[in-house]
Amino acid sequence: MARRKSGRPISGVVLLDKPTGITSNAALQQVRRFFNAKKAGHTGALDPLATGMLPVCLGEATKFSHYLLNADKAYRVTARLGQRTTTSDSEGDLVAEQVVDKTAEEIQQILPEFIGEQEQAPSMFSALKHEGRPLYYYARNGIEVPRKVRTITIYSIEFVSMENGDITLDVVASKGTYIRTLIDDLGQRLGFGAHVVALHRHWVAGLQELPMLTLEQLEQLVPAEQSENDQDYLALDAVLLASDSIISEMPVVLLNTADTAEFQHGMPVPVPDNLQEGAEYRIKRQADNLFLGIATAEPAPAGGFILAPKRVLNVGERLTQDHY
Repeated sequence: MARRKSGRPISGVVLLDKPTGITSNAALQQVRRFFNAKKAGHTGALDPLATGMLPVCLGEATKFSHYLLNADKAYRVTARLGQRTTTSDSEGDLVAEQVVDKTAEEIQQILPEFIGEQEQAPSMFSALKHEGRPLYYYARNGIEVPRKVRTITIYSIEFVSMENGDITLDVVASKGTYIRTLIDDLGQRLGFGAHVVALHRHWVAGLQELPMLTLEQLEQLVPAEQSENDQDYLALDAVLLASDSIISEMPVVLLNTADTAEFQHGMPVPVPDNLQEGAEYRIKRQADNLFLGIATAEPAPAGGFILAPKRVLNVGERLTQDHY
């Protein structure tokens, strides 16, 4: 008989301001312990060197975490010019060093070349998997493996400053973009190399206006003793965002009481609305705006549309509500 997983059945989202020096998984586990949550997951890792927005999903919110993997993201990156490293950041070994012979104005003139759709190969020190192992496993063992080139888009690169051989840039990029690789490519184009020394993720699309919390701020709200009693976690639970906050740009359909019951049992429900075929919709209970899950709009045989459940929340979990 499987052991019952300990922890509270709490659901919601924490926008963590990840500190430098720890992995995203280590940060995730700390948040999970703070909330004494049964289940937790993040929405795309940040390097240990990086800081900034790391959305952490608890409980039922983990069912939607993959949506943020496809979201655009914004970063502030500081790069050291004249040095290239094995990992394209300051944690790697120095492999080349050259004199920096361009001014800030000359560098700014080159930046537009990197804006737009382009092909990018992930770093050998990324966490992408090859035959079940992350690429950095092979890199650390001196093994070169094929890497799948992916199409990414750099929407903007803004020059912020240049000081003591370091440049700082603000970058907005599509899913799958490796900022380390972008900086390495820029360094090669400049002719003297570059690597990342600091990286901060400002925001993930859809969450731009929401505040982040540090591990220290969360820890101050943790009960003195671990408990299964939700009353002991009132202050901590109050900072949770709704489970659908990470898909807030998805349109909403409200269901009446009868249709709510059908949807919660995984049954498709008819809707009079003129919906977009194949599109996904957030489903909420009309009575109290409680988020119930996601459905896909499909044409009904008799005309109109039905909402076919795609992800349905377990209402046995204590869900954080949000009223849009």
